[in-house]
Amino acid sequence: MLLAFDTCLDRTYVAIGENGCVKDSAIIENQGSTYHSAFLISTIKNLLVKNNLKPKDISGVATDVGPGSFTGIRACMTVAKVMAQELNVKTYGISSLEILSNLKNCDEKTLVILDARKNMAYVWDDEVLGAIAIDDVKEMIIADKYSVICDESMYEIFSQLTSKIIPYTKLEHNFAEILIKLADKKQAGDWKTLKPLYIQPPPVFK
Repeated sequence: MLLAFDTCLDRTYVAIGENGCVKDSAIIENQGSTYHSAFLISTIKNLLVKNNLKPKDISGVATDVGPGSFTGIRACMTVAKVMAQELNVKTYGISSLEILSNLKNCDEKTLVILDARKNMAYVWDDEVLGAIAIDDVKEMIIADKYSVICDESMYEIFSQLTSKIIPYTKLEHNFAEILIKLADKKQAGDWKTLKPLYIQPPPVFK
């Protein structure tokens, strides 16, 4: 029984799955001034109760590790590590970029682009390429026939280069359900090896 959750992007997503199949899921929006990740713990509890499950029934935890909002990544990582440690189960850390690449609705090669600030973009092209200069990403799009999935800010920059581009918010999606399916094909790891993928490293204060 796998528990999957994602608070890194536009909403909080939680799902329960078994053998790669989704049993149940929930999506939480921001509520007023309260950011959606604040409801992660309560959403997990409610979903377990709804399905007559207890934490001890969970055999693995899958989470989005970023890139995305700093608050959302921190929420995912903290909850995943604490739960995995307390329940003594394995973890699956999967990037936002790989999750978004599974939203493609065509057979063409998919490029995923997220804003990395400072005139850079975080890019997925069959793997995480890291932060790349905007001008270099433009050359990639012009040189190859990509179907592009991106965030809103990247859409404003790259939509003039190709008509085969769409913000992920315009596509039907449940990222926790995608996590369930991706984790079923991946090697599980120890909670200690779970690492966040920040767009930019958070500031360090002495």
